Amino acid sequence: GYMKLFCFVCIISVACLYVPKSYGFNIAQNICEYVAVDDKGRLRKLLKANRLKLRTVFSDVLCDNNNILIFAAKKNAMEIGQLLIKKLPKSVIEGELDNLSSLSPQLADIARTRIN
Repeated sequence: GYMKLFCFVCIISVACLYVPKSYGFNIAQNICEYVAVDDKGRLRKLLKANRLKLRTVFSDVLCDNNNILIFAAKKNAMEIGQLLIKKLPKSVIEGELDNLSSLSPQLADIARTRIN
């Protein structure tokens, strides 16, 4: 049921990252794990090794049905949250500001500074 559908959606969305499909799901899983534990170093290494950009990952990978910025805010992953706020387009940050405010006032402040 639901889990199967979720895996399917994950695989589909990660296939757009232009990596061999066998890697796709694992990469998405790793990204979510690194965000959850706020491990910026390993996230950067993973992205570099697979020639992925944060923007691409942002639009293609969902963790717990949230984009990685909101997921980071939920997990209180400050390092990665700040990295995302720095790297993502301003329009994206603006669109997520309300969500950020309710989940992580600290990240929301950083986001406001970036937008203004």
